Amino acid sequence: MAIHVMKTDLDGVLIIEPQIFADARGYFFESYNKSEFAKHGITAEFIQDNQSKSSYGVIRGLHCQWGDAAQAKLVRVLSGKVLDVAVDIRPGSSTFGKHIAVELSDENQRQLFIPRGFLHGFAVLSETAVFAYKVDNPYCKEAEFGIRYDDATVGVNWKVPPEKVLISDKDKLLGNFSDILRREHVVNCRS
Repeated sequence: MAIHVMKTDLDGVLIIEPQIFADARGYFFESYNKSEFAKHGITAEFIQDNQSKSSYGVIRGLHCQWGDAAQAKLVRVLSGKVLDVAVDIRPGSSTFGKHIAVELSDENQRQLFIPRGFLHGFAVLSETAVFAYKVDNPYCKEAEFGIRYDDATVGVNWKVPPEKVLISDKDKLLGNFSDILRREHVVNCRS
């Protein structure tokens, strides 16, 4: 089944629209097909699926993993609507520090492919949202890194009023974008 792939302003970050077959019963589409994705340059070998449920105003991010533990992600929304954000932190990239924000929902069925070398986060814009994503590397606590969602250097408009934002205690302790320049990128989580 064909998919429509749109490039974004960040090299390698792609918006994917599936071919949806709908009728009076509902709809059907392939959310992932290895050979079809490979035709569009998406060759990550996904090894794990993750899922979360969050309420309106929850912002998860901005997170990544460094070094050998870096992850490519294929993200989508099963229920509700989110603003999904990717921030380029690839050394030497012409878009270093730039971000894109894309609305993903159960209505538009869009997915976002985020290669390794990007911070990632999302804000819930509906009453609740169920968010699902594939990763190509397992979780590694030692390789975790993140910056505050409200970092002024990145300047994301999360589309959630500040008084409605809900973040984890862990995310409240995250540093700023300038910490990326001081971060040691060599982490090995493989045994």
